[in-house]
Amino acid sequence: MLIEELKTIVGPGAWKSDVDDLRPYVTDWRGEVIGSTPLMVSPASTEEVSQIVRACSAAGIAIVPQGGNTGMCAAAIPDDSGTQILLSLSRMNKIRSIDTDNFSMEVEAGCILANIQDAARGVDRYFPLRLGAEGSCQIGGNLSTNAGGVNVVRYGTARALVLGLEVVLADGTIVNSLRSLRKDTAGYDVKQLFIGSEGTLGIITAATIKLFPDPGEIQTALVALRSSGDAVRLFAKLRSELADRIEAFELVSQRVFGFVEKHIPDTKVPFDVDYPWYVLIEIASGGTPELLESALLDASDANLILDAIIAKNSIEAEKFWRLRHSIAEAERQEGSSLKHDISVPISRMEEFLRRGDDLLAKLAPNSRLVAFGHVGDGNLHYNVLLPAGSDAGAAVTAAIYSLVDEFGGSFSAEHGVGQLKRQYLEEYRNPAEIELMRTLKKALDPQNILNPGKVI
Repeated sequence: MLIEELKTIVGPGAWKSDVDDLRPYVTDWRGEVIGSTPLMVSPASTEEVSQIVRACSAAGIAIVPQGGNTGMCAAAIPDDSGTQILLSLSRMNKIRSIDTDNFSMEVEAGCILANIQDAARGVDRYFPLRLGAEGSCQIGGNLSTNAGGVNVVRYGTARALVLGLEVVLADGTIVNSLRSLRKDTAGYDVKQLFIGSEGTLGIITAATIKLFPDPGEIQTALVALRSSGDAVRLFAKLRSELADRIEAFELVSQRVFGFVEKHIPDTKVPFDVDYPWYVLIEIASGGTPELLESALLDASDANLILDAIIAKNSIEAEKFWRLRHSIAEAERQEGSSLKHDISVPISRMEEFLRRGDDLLAKLAPNSRLVAFGHVGDGNLHYNVLLPAGSDAGAAVTAAIYSLVDEFGGSFSAEHGVGQLKRQYLEEYRNPAEIELMRTLKKALDPQNILNPGKVI
């Protein structure tokens, strides 16, 4: 019997079958999607993952890989059939090696992102992937969704941070390409198939990731603005002056920070009055402490900012970042919302927000826009809180995604597709792209046992 075989593979204490014990693992982070599974297994090695996949393949039973279960599109949640096996990578949490001279680190898929960051700092190196969920999300999940976060403007998405991967295919084959090379043009770059594929083409079990020099002294500022357009113009000005010293550039509306102050204890926006928009900026000052102040004074002279506070120390900077990282939790406490993780060209963000306001006024006049995001890479979290009993949700989402497409943007900037956005992939990607994706899926997973019902 498959269930008993899987229990034997992982051993005592490494599986769960009780419904109550499984509830947190079959419920998505937002509490809106609930699945079912007869068994969750937690392998301790790549070989055990391979054995599990091989056994499920022989039985024709589907597998759903799961990391920290912090995703926003329910990609790591099994369906409600009660037949799919949940495979947790949480026990595979070793940092296998760090090569300081090569600026690389080999990690298992279950490593928590914050632990990787700490390990890099411990050897005077830096891993720049930073997310609000970094204390619980796992690197395998980050790579399977091609996570973005706050430092994309300087370092790129998760895809840009990977040198090599170890992956288990749908038949149990282990593909080990854990090379740590910056240059390697020998054939196809196979690892890129699996990054962003959300576990539908293979299960990532380990990765070789890039490290960077410690950026040194970091300066953080919270800046008040009159408009989102000023944020775009401020970013362009600062980037011209500071080049790649900009580590993060985060846009947040006054309403959003108001939710944080309302729902998250010990948070306070440090201005005496409310402003329409705020930008949280972080730069690597390179030992020049006056660099950010000088740049902001120039921006003030250009009438781009209304007010600004530069953090005096790391404690104050952490308070600024706590405001930003608490947004998701504060929004959740405000009520269920329509989540739109979109990206548009940076130069058109102000126009998009203006057109979006017009759409909401027409389709859902009593709604509340929750807008924040990563201006430096064009990624905006354009979430909408609808009044109780409203049936405008489908129309609002359709109109927003249509507007995003008109602007040459994407309906999924960093959260992935999962099971919540599959219909939009079909609608907004051209038929040739969709057919190529299906061809890859059929070639690598002919039985459709790897995370079925997700992405495509």
